[in-house]
Amino acid sequence: MEEIKFYLDEAKEMMEKSLKHTAVEFNKIRAGKASPAMLDGLTVDYYGVPTPLSQASSITTPDARTIAIKPFEKKLITEIEKAIKNSDLGLNPQNDGEIVRLSIPPMTEERRRDLVKQVKVEAEAGKVRVRNVRKEINESLRKLLKEGASEDDVKNAEEKTQTLTDNYITKVDQLVAAKEAEIMTV
Repeated sequence: MEEIKFYLDEAKEMMEKSLKHTAVEFNKIRAGKASPAMLDGLTVDYYGVPTPLSQASSITTPDARTIAIKPFEKKLITEIEKAIKNSDLGLNPQNDGEIVRLSIPPMTEERRRDLVKQVKVEAEAGKVRVRNVRKEINESLRKLLKEGASEDDVKNAEEKTQTLTDNYITKVDQLVAAKEAEIMTV
């Protein structure tokens, strides 16, 4: 019975990680207003080492339409500009010799719809991750059954795993609804 509890705890922990990962991916999708999270995937060449932009500079949002990037070393400005231009953000960096500024243009209705589609694709990936956890846990429970665990205990654990799965898929849907509302708000 202790092994079954272990698997249920493991399932919850792994599903929580899947939910958090989905939330992080949603933060990378811009919703019309400036956010430092938009730059999370960018790296710059810092002394020959690819370094996350957030570790080589301070990133702030002075207003809702601007991101200001102040590198810890001035020589990084060209690297930062290069990283932004080579990214798929579609932003044009401007610098004054000390700070790189990104102006976030207002989004068109078509762009908003595309972003909502992107959110739904990411949400489906999150749901698949949750379902894969359920599958792994159920396989482990079936192995326990073959090793002599009580059939009733395993059946109850599978039901609890299904309930957990349903709860986390609902949480992903709630994240989708919130992000969709954020994107579609003009």
